[in-house]
Amino acid sequence: MVLVILIGMMGAGKTTVGREYARRHRMRFVDCDHEIEARTGVKVPTIFEIEGEAGFRRRETQVIDDLTRETDLVLATGGGAVLDPGNRAMMSERGIVVYLNVPTQVLWERTRHDRNRPLLQVPNPRERIENLYRERDPLYRAVADIVVDGGRGNPGGMVRLIERAIENCKK
Repeated sequence: MVLVILIGMMGAGKTTVGREYARRHRMRFVDCDHEIEARTGVKVPTIFEIEGEAGFRRRETQVIDDLTRETDLVLATGGGAVLDPGNRAMMSERGIVVYLNVPTQVLWERTRHDRNRPLLQVPNPRERIENLYRERDPLYRAVADIVVDGGRGNPGGMVRLIERAIENCKK
């Protein structure tokens, strides 16, 4: 009975790696943003447009609270989930938290054409990624039980790194 929580920046591969980990371990996979969309019936950018980031973050906290009470689940959180101290506490207390740490250049390459990322709809999205990384990296590291550096490898390789780290995790 385990709960694996993937954290990291947008574009780090949380959804791709999480799906593969869940498949290999016969666990359920949930992407937090997709769950919010399923519950509200609208896309994340629409929530940001109507309710602002604060409204989205309230919804995100509720979903994290609900899902982190489950076991045999792999949860991919949104990149900003760690901004809320309550989210960090829930994740830390209830699951094994894995930080997928990916260089900002790779994050930029992966996200630059994605119009479904409200925080990147700014004049200089590359600079925005760098600023978000500087702000969030210490929070990711503070809550993570495991840090997996990646970016250029394939999802299977990342899953193997996570599997080895979880085997050695004392949680």
